[in-house]
Amino acid sequence: MVFAWKKVQGFLLVLLLAVSVVVSLLIGHPESAVSQKLPPTANSKPSIVLVHGAFADATGWQHVIPLLERDGYTVTAVQNPLLSLAEDVATTKRVIDAQKGPVVVVGHSYGGAVITGAAVGNPQVKALVYIAAYVPDVGEKIGQLNSKYEPPLLSTALVPDAAGFLYIDRAKFRDVFAKDVSVTEARVMAATQKPIASAAFDQSLDKAVGKTIPSWYLVAQEDRAINPELERFMAKRINAQTTEIKSSHVAFISHPKEVVKLIEQAATAVAK
Repeated sequence: MVFAWKKVQGFLLVLLLAVSVVVSLLIGHPESAVSQKLPPTANSKPSIVLVHGAFADATGWQHVIPLLERDGYTVTAVQNPLLSLAEDVATTKRVIDAQKGPVVVVGHSYGGAVITGAAVGNPQVKALVYIAAYVPDVGEKIGQLNSKYEPPLLSTALVPDAAGFLYIDRAKFRDVFAKDVSVTEARVMAATQKPIASAAFDQSLDKAVGKTIPSWYLVAQEDRAINPELERFMAKRINAQTTEIKSSHVAFISHPKEVVKLIEQAATAVAK
């Protein structure tokens, strides 16, 4: 029994010595317990909200979404009803408000007007990205913006239905809207186009973000739906960081990699 007790005493002394060494190391270097860097998580990147324009729906972002998700972004594409500017702003605002953490909001064409109103009052919106998009001031109608420069070819291809909704003439669709998209894909776009209430172009925002949120703008140099000079004017007016590419109106379809690059530039800049 005496021999066994001596063995226990020896074990306890060794254990106490080991514990004292660990404690002394932690006291001398307390940061060692927390200095290991945690791996980045999905929450380290802002969420991306994509907003389509007229004559389209959220599936138009199908070439952009996989690229953003591959790079670790959480992406949501809004399905707007295109019944009125106010309804589209409300729908988009609801989606933006549902995001967790910082948000980058992207708008194409008419969707630019939508995000300009929908981002108002949400401190989580860290950047706006305009893809060949309208950026109206408070009280400014899209029709007023179009009148500043020579009207685009799209204005000659719009066809109203009996209820006052506008379509693009399918025979002219590719030429005025998606010239650099394959014939097959352009035909699908024309067949599935979502009409917009003509009244939406004569409506305006009662609140707009203006220059209060950092902005990026992609000018489509061969745009036939919005005059490229008007795009440059709007980009300059909001002090947007501007990039130009040789593209039709639907750069997010014909040049998705370039569009994703711009979106990620904005996301990276505001995440710092």
